[in-house]
Amino acid sequence: MRKLALFAPAFALFFVAQFASAQQADIMVGGGTLLSSAYTTNLVNPGPISEKGGFYPSISGDVIGFKRRVGFNFEVTWRGKQGEYGGPGGQPYRPIIYDFNAMYQPKLGKKIGADLMAGIGAQSTRFYGFTNTSSCVYFGACFVSSNHFLVDVGGGLRYYVWNHVFVRPEAHFYHIVNNTNDFNSNNVVRVGASIGFTIGPD
Repeated sequence: MRKLALFAPAFALFFVAQFASAQQADIMVGGGTLLSSAYTTNLVNPGPISEKGGFYPSISGDVIGFKRRVGFNFEVTWRGKQGEYGGPGGQPYRPIIYDFNAMYQPKLGKKIGADLMAGIGAQSTRFYGFTNTSSCVYFGACFVSSNHFLVDVGGGLRYYVWNHVFVRPEAHFYHIVNNTNDFNSNNVVRVGASIGFTIGPD
C-alpha cells in the first residue's frame, strides 16, 4: 500500500498533464442492466446463480485527442438495489464493476460519433450481513467482498442532441476471471445508455 501511495501523485500529475494537452474530455452518467447465461435449476446441486438483471447506474469519463482521436477512459457501474442470492430471502449482494480502457473515438458525422474501448478492471461482489468485518467500521455496512480481475471490450454510438450534450446507447462485454466462484458464468454483458457532456471541441 505504501508503494501505491508513492505512485498516486505521479499518476495524478500525468492525468492532469494529459487532460491539459488533450483536445477533448467527456463526462457521463447512465444506467443499464446485465445479461448472462441462464441459471439452470437443479434441486440436488443448485450451483451458483446467474449474474443478470437489476438496474446498474454508471459513471464514466474519458480524455481524447492525443493522436488520431485515441485516448483513455474509466468506468464504474454497480447494482443499484441489492440482489437476493438464490431468490427472495437469500443472501443480500451487490456487484461493483470498474474498468480502465484504451479508447478510440472516430467521428461519423457532424453530430454522430462512436466510442470503442478495450481494457482491464475488476469486479467486487459484496455479500452483506456478515458481522465482525472491517467493512462494519470503515463503510458502515457489514459485508465481505469477492474480487475478480476482468478484461472488457465495449462500444457505444453517441449523438449530440444539443450543443455539447449527447446521448449514447452502449454495450460492454466482460470476461471475469473465476467469476464462477460466485455466479454461473465468467462472461457478462452490460447494455444501457448514458447522457454525457463534452468539454472542448466535440
